[in-house]
Amino acid sequence: NQERRKSEEEVQEKIEYCDGKVEEVLTDGRGILTFRNGTRKEISVDKRTTTISFSNGDVKKIMPDQRVIYYYADAQTTHTAYPDGLKVLQFPNNQIEKHYPDGTQEIVFPDHTVKCLYSDGLKETFFPDGTVVKVEKNGDKIVIFSNGQKEIHTAQFKRREYPDGTVKTVYCNGRRETKYSTGRVQIKDEEGNLILDKK
Repeated sequence: NQERRKSEEEVQEKIEYCDGKVEEVLTDGRGILTFRNGTRKEISVDKRTTTISFSNGDVKKIMPDQRVIYYYADAQTTHTAYPDGLKVLQFPNNQIEKHYPDGTQEIVFPDHTVKCLYSDGLKETFFPDGTVVKVEKNGDKIVIFSNGQKEIHTAQFKRREYPDGTVKTVYCNGRRETKYSTGRVQIKDEEGNLILDKK
């Protein structure tokens, strides 16, 4: 009751329209427009911020810097659109998605894993432990581990490169080749039989 009395005291001017719309000007200079369906539009004192509250709980804010922030009540998700075309979505599980004007998407997961999807088809994932996975448009995959090892997956082979210079390759036909940093080369057929051991 006290709140109602206080808000009534704040109303400086009130206009009721025949379509059910009510316009109020408050003593602090804010303007409030209430529509028949329950939607409420509030304009700040400086006329630079507009807040629209919908009957379903959604809230849309238009900020002085032209950002548009929309909160979806049911999904508990916030969508922010920036004037330069950037769109940012924040989900209740703390996942954040950024959609850039050039088509690039960046997703930050709650565990701090970051996935980047580029418009040219490249996908990069950065894991908290330092591991980086890159997947090319053609499906080729490169995994760079925090321990310095690197894996390359293509349709033709899977290769692991070690920090000491050793390279192990398994080809799609099952043949295995190991090149050691010492210069030694070992090749095995698909059944594991040694074909070549050159030192």
